[in-house]
Amino acid sequence: MAGSSELDVVVVGSGPNGMAAAVTMARAGLSVRVYERSATIGGGSRTLELTLPGYLHDVCSAVHPMAYASGFFRRFKLADRIPFALPDISYAHPLDGGRAGIAYLDIDRTAASLGADGDAWRNLMGPLSRNADKVAHFTGSSMLQPPPHLLTFARFGLRALEQGSPAWNVRWSEDAAPAMLTGVAAHAIRPMPSVSTAAAALMLGAYAHGRGWPIPIGGSQAIIGAMEEDLLAHGGQIETNAEVTSLAELPPARAVILDVTPRALLRLAGDAVPSRYARAMRQFRYGNGAAKVDFALSGPVPWTNPEVRRAGTVHVGGTRAEIAAAEAELTRGRHSDRPYVLVSQPSAFDPGRAPDGHHVLWTYTHVPHHSTVDQTETIIRQIERFAPGFRDLILASSSRTALQEEQDNANYIGGDIASGTASLLQLVRRPVLSPDPWRTPMKGVYLCSASTPPGPGVHGSAGWHAAASALRHEFGRKGTPDLNPV
Repeated sequence: MAGSSELDVVVVGSGPNGMAAAVTMARAGLSVRVYERSATIGGGSRTLELTLPGYLHDVCSAVHPMAYASGFFRRFKLADRIPFALPDISYAHPLDGGRAGIAYLDIDRTAASLGADGDAWRNLMGPLSRNADKVAHFTGSSMLQPPPHLLTFARFGLRALEQGSPAWNVRWSEDAAPAMLTGVAAHAIRPMPSVSTAAAALMLGAYAHGRGWPIPIGGSQAIIGAMEEDLLAHGGQIETNAEVTSLAELPPARAVILDVTPRALLRLAGDAVPSRYARAMRQFRYGNGAAKVDFALSGPVPWTNPEVRRAGTVHVGGTRAEIAAAEAELTRGRHSDRPYVLVSQPSAFDPGRAPDGHHVLWTYTHVPHHSTVDQTETIIRQIERFAPGFRDLILASSSRTALQEEQDNANYIGGDIASGTASLLQLVRRPVLSPDPWRTPMKGVYLCSASTPPGPGVHGSAGWHAAASALRHEFGRKGTPDLNPV
């Protein structure tokens, strides 16, 4: 690796967590160098021309519920650094017959649109959305740390137990509201009902009404660009096209922070990993995968329900029962013919992402891990179900199977974009049972990927927590530095 003089901190991997760790350490006045194996930084938060020239697609994440809510991004003042579009409909859930569940930013408007289930929705989500920042606080760290905001935590926990149990339909009398909640829960890529999927639904749902689901202007790369600018302004360095195959290749540093999975840690550290810790790393489990398809379109998606056209995110899959059945197929190693599909058309809110009048469409569906099946036709059929004529708008598409997702990003093992299954056990033990799971038993070595708390998502919190741990243990500093824009 270039540069032989000793550094304070080396970061391996430039995804949101790696960059958050690097920014935090550089803001503490330490010398920092980031190594990235790809030609561009950002990991899953890159924006590239994947289909046709002039059509800018997000490589993995497109909509960012945690951009306004995560502890790191709020301290970093991300919303002051880059422009965001904030749709007044956070997400929509089309149903057959032109019906749809609509999650407006305004929870009262949402409840009013849900008929007989309106009050039940308000009672479920209202106390959480009014305290969205508190929800972000206790879901944004290790579950073994004492929970702050005990009343909100208790409300969240009781609701997660309800919606994660066979009693999940007791509160509902119609089909739109439970379908909406299930569409958000399915982000976790887990069988339903379960406490972990219910927790994902409640967390993201709280943000949907409490802060919204923002879309960065220019694409997800803008988030990484803001962190890159801050890192360089505070003396940090970045080396791209620099794959690290062993920790021994790295220059001397007092702290090494790895934005990698437990499997990669074992490969990088080899025999230096203590046997007990190595056993825990080998026991860490990876979940089912995502297959992604991006489309260049000659016009907007013609959703049958006009309100769906105004949503930043669309959950496609039909009723609660249909989505649960599709996700259950994955546990049997099978592809669903009518899968859950996550959809976003960011160009509806950021016209610069495509030529005038044209659009980019971001989609993914869930598949068994290591799947090699192209999902383009399956996704087209599911969207056509709720948007007849969609097929006729397609100018070009770009598809990645689950296996190709791993080839593009080594953290997505078997296509697992969560970098480890988000079961309740693995949210508590991620990747080990510890109040400081970012710290490894190897001197000066820390993990900060989505395989550590708080888990998947573009939030930077894992990197921020890992940096805080390294500052405390390697540099004798309590707390974290000011991250405000200078």
